[in-house]
Amino acid sequence: MKPMRIRIDIARQELELFSTDGTCIRRYPVSTARNGVGERNGSGCTPRGRHRIRGRIGAGMPLGTVFRGRRPTGEIWTPELAAANPERDWMLSRILWLCGEESGFNRGGQFDSMRRYIYIHGTGDDQPMGKPGSHGCIRMRNRDVIELFELVGVGTPVEIVG
Repeated sequence: MKPMRIRIDIARQELELFSTDGTCIRRYPVSTARNGVGERNGSGCTPRGRHRIRGRIGAGMPLGTVFRGRRPTGEIWTPELAAANPERDWMLSRILWLCGEESGFNRGGQFDSMRRYIYIHGTGDDQPMGKPGSHGCIRMRNRDVIELFELVGVGTPVEIVG
C-alpha cells in the first residue's frame, strides 16, 4: 500500500484522503460525535489532533457485516435488523482503529484515543452523513469505508481538526 494521509474536518463533516504528493484523491462525507470535540475518556466526543491507523479490521467481510468488540457477529445489517434493535450503535463493514500520537492530549491517561476505541467505521444506511451523530467515532457510508480501507494501511497518519 502507498503511504497516504487522512484529514478529518469536524466542522465540515468531511474526510479527505491525500496522496504522498499532497493531492486530495478522495473526499467523503462523515458523521462525527453528537457531543462535539473532546479527548477525555467517557466524553462521547471525537478527539482532535494527530493519530495513526493502529489496526484494520474486517478485510474481505461482506458489505454490512456487523461488528461488536471488533469481532463480526455473523449478522448483516438491514433496515429490519436496525428497526428491531434501535439502541445499537452499528459498527459495520470495516473498522480503522485510531491511536493518538500526542502524549497528554490524545494519548495516555484519561485522553487516550486508542483506549477509547475511536474508529473510522461504517454505519447503517439510515444514519445521516454531514452532521454529528456518533458516540465519538467517525462514521462513514459502508461503500466509502470499504474503499478507504483498501487504500490505506496500518500506520497511515490521520489528522482530526475541529
